[in-house]
Amino acid sequence: MGNQVRSFNLIRESGVIAIVRVDSPVELLKIVKAVHRGGVKAVEITMTTPGALEAIGEVIRQGVEDILLGVGTVLDGETARMAILAGAEFVVSPTVSRGVIEVSRRYGKLVIPGAMTPTEILQAWEMGGDIIKVFPATTLGPQYFRDLKGPLPQIPLMPTGGVSIDNAGEFIRAGAVAVGVGGQLVDRKTVKEGRFDVLTERAGRLVEVVKQTRRELGEIKE
Repeated sequence: MGNQVRSFNLIRESGVIAIVRVDSPVELLKIVKAVHRGGVKAVEITMTTPGALEAIGEVIRQGVEDILLGVGTVLDGETARMAILAGAEFVVSPTVSRGVIEVSRRYGKLVIPGAMTPTEILQAWEMGGDIIKVFPATTLGPQYFRDLKGPLPQIPLMPTGGVSIDNAGEFIRAGAVAVGVGGQLVDRKTVKEGRFDVLTERAGRLVEVVKQTRRELGEIKE
């Protein structure tokens, strides 16, 4: 339970999970360091990245302090287990998979199943999901989160899919505990060009949007 609490707190602290989908793991360490410099505390490496599990292990060996590494696009319990053994501290799935949730809980890791409808969200929560990823978020919009938080205020929700600097604040204002941001933060073109300073700048802006929104909501006292 200690690991799960620490992971939850780190994710909520910056309010952003950077979702990394790349064609090669070669630049992964540079990407992780770049977004971390911008204040992001959690990075999700998707299983669609070639050599994803080996890449997680390599980043861990290189040692980036105060960063939470997780794996995404996990569809079954066996993949979740392999990812955790490779060093993943949290597991993200696009769907509600009992196997993924059970394995993650068995190993004491935070798990973020994906759901869309109120029924799926509640089922994922009752199965043991720590945060429920609402996907695809931009199809549903911030108002959907407001509607969900009425009958389901106890469930931590995170939008993923089309989240950007422009709308991240609205999702936080609507009740999201954090936002999952992929291509709007780490895109292939910027990575290929080696412009990691751009990733740092984007990450910083995202984290600041979340913090500013929380200040306006009275959640942060300064």
